[in-house]
Amino acid sequence: MAFIQDAPTLGNQFHDDRVLRSYLARSLPPDVSRAIEPELADLGGLAGGELFDLQQVDRSNEPRLVQWDPWGRRIDRIEVTAVWKRAQRLACERGVVAAAYEKKYGAYSRIQQMALVYLFDPSTDTYSCPLAMTDGAAKTLLTHKNAALIDRAVPRLTSRDPSRAWTSGQWMTERTGGSDVGLSETVAKQEGGQWRLWGTKWFTSAITSDMALTLGRPDGNGKGGRGLALFYVETRAQDGTPNGLTVDRLKEKLGTRKLPTAELTLSGTPAIPVVGLAHGVKSITPMLAITRTWNAVAAASGMRRGLALARDFARRRVAFGAPLSKKPLHLETFAGLEAEYEGAFHLAFRAVELLGQEETGELSPEGARLLRLVTPLAKLCTGRQVMAVMPEVVEVFAGAGYVEDTGVPRLLRDAQVLPIWEGTTNVLSLDALRAMAEGGSLEALLSEIEALGSAGRSGALAAAGREAVSASRRAAGWLAEARHRSPEITEAGARGAALTLARSLALALLVRHGQWSIEHERDGRAAAAAVRFAHHGVDRLAEPDPASAALADDQPLPA
Repeated sequence: MAFIQDAPTLGNQFHDDRVLRSYLARSLPPDVSRAIEPELADLGGLAGGELFDLQQVDRSNEPRLVQWDPWGRRIDRIEVTAVWKRAQRLACERGVVAAAYEKKYGAYSRIQQMALVYLFDPSTDTYSCPLAMTDGAAKTLLTHKNAALIDRAVPRLTSRDPSRAWTSGQWMTERTGGSDVGLSETVAKQEGGQWRLWGTKWFTSAITSDMALTLGRPDGNGKGGRGLALFYVETRAQDGTPNGLTVDRLKEKLGTRKLPTAELTLSGTPAIPVVGLAHGVKSITPMLAITRTWNAVAAASGMRRGLALARDFARRRVAFGAPLSKKPLHLETFAGLEAEYEGAFHLAFRAVELLGQEETGELSPEGARLLRLVTPLAKLCTGRQVMAVMPEVVEVFAGAGYVEDTGVPRLLRDAQVLPIWEGTTNVLSLDALRAMAEGGSLEALLSEIEALGSAGRSGALAAAGREAVSASRRAAGWLAEARHRSPEITEAGARGAALTLARSLALALLVRHGQWSIEHERDGRAAAAAVRFAHHGVDRLAEPDPASAALADDQPLPA
């Protein structure tokens, strides 16, 4: 009989995840850990069972824009996939957003929530995107204390009732550009006491959402980000028709194709200012802090899903007389991927911890400065890590990894959005520079890395901790020296400095957890991940090359 290769399978994604379970055991009080474990185990079963199976069955389906009803009425309805319909209900019922706002476990509620996100995300075809923006919208409205909008929207954004719950969009990107939102061309005009928006939004993800936060320039305001205001809009009128907006088309994207992303035209869309009539870019930063944290967690969970499938496949795939999982070169390669994933996991969840402490008033001023820097560092670093790990995951499957109906290529395509969405690596590197310029954040980070890195007691683990400390100090020293030379040199080296600081923190976190795992779990795997991560190198500093401009623009360069 002809040979047929067995497909990889998944088990309970909570029970099978050593890294998540070990982290929770260290980070949470025992009573909190016991309380949330059943819900995590239940969602882990769904993620590795029903939802994973539904993804495979629903693989070829994509959202569809229905612009007209049979009688010629413009309706702009988006028909989503079966996975999204299931995910929408599950997200509400399991409190994937709500848990953070119920605060049942105080500062640990963010850890509870993001553990749910981590399990939920890989099996729900990027449904985490509207959830991230929903979380960010709730946070933004609460931060700005607009009582009317809080009463109107926040109970719906944080509801566990699928019949009542809302999701939110975030409409910032226009044809003028993505990161430079100060170029926005959307105009806000007041008509009869009602603000209305006119313009085009070029890239609006999760267009099925019930509301959105968006930027517009009130009539008479100056150019740039300061002249923009943050507005609240609802996407449908009371009769269910589009609320002064039209969906021009859905985007044809490289990945995240189950996520409906649209071009919108706003034609007098009713809008309410969230906070004042200026400084809109600054006003939306609470949302960006939340969505960047979700992005980092999604990067870690995406790596975990790819590695879980690749590990199971390696046990099933026999080549040259033995399973791949017994081949020394495969093991060496895979160990490196695991170390990068574990570093990304701990970096992402450090941002989560700080966020939870901030929201309960438990964060010191030094901790607040640390959070301001760790958030962009975690997002930019995990985004680079997932794009290093995922191509290797595909390669484990060889030819099968290049075939669409195995489901493997989607893992790589969907990962590509993570270093782009909510700020590219370069944009976030510059944001990290701004955070450091505000004062105190770099010093707080260096103190954190030194405290964590010193946790390693002996041998290679202690050496890894010392490398985390020394690399972070080298980055700080380079930044101080570069600032004395010129802003151009500082900016050109921002990416290397930011990645060095981020990887130094990831390594220090791995060292701390590795030592804890040795002492409390009698397990050396976390420590081995720290040592391997250190071997990959954390120092990404690079002196800007005077020839860079000529190389980048392909211009003549005198020899």
